[in-house]
Amino acid sequence: MPHFEIHAGDVNAAKAFYKGLFGWSFASMPGGEEVGYHLIEGPGIGGENSVTAGLMRRMGDAPEPGSPVRGGTMTFEVQDCDERYAWALANGGAEALPPTDFPGIGRCAYVEDGQGNIVGMLTPAEGEN
Repeated sequence: MPHFEIHAGDVNAAKAFYKGLFGWSFASMPGGEEVGYHLIEGPGIGGENSVTAGLMRRMGDAPEPGSPVRGGTMTFEVQDCDERYAWALANGGAEALPPTDFPGIGRCAYVEDGQGNIVGMLTPAEGEN
């Protein structure tokens, strides 16, 4: 996955959500002002990393909360899936899949981010990262 984008109706709310959830920072991209495009930097993302990412204003209506997934989901490695899941729910996120153990993979959860996107968190099983 060399690049991903997150679409949001409220770019500032999405930036605050992802900054708190994953510690990401955001920089306005020159030439992307019309769509509120921001480049994402964080652990393993942006800069000299092989994965780049952007956050931009959604160009239409967001899917209704609880509706089927429209588009891809992104799953990021976290140190403590349960703790990050609880943070997400306390900060505008909604349950999509509660923390669940997957043998040989790890503990995984998904949340809706308040902007119509679903994002996953994975704490790898011992020896799997």
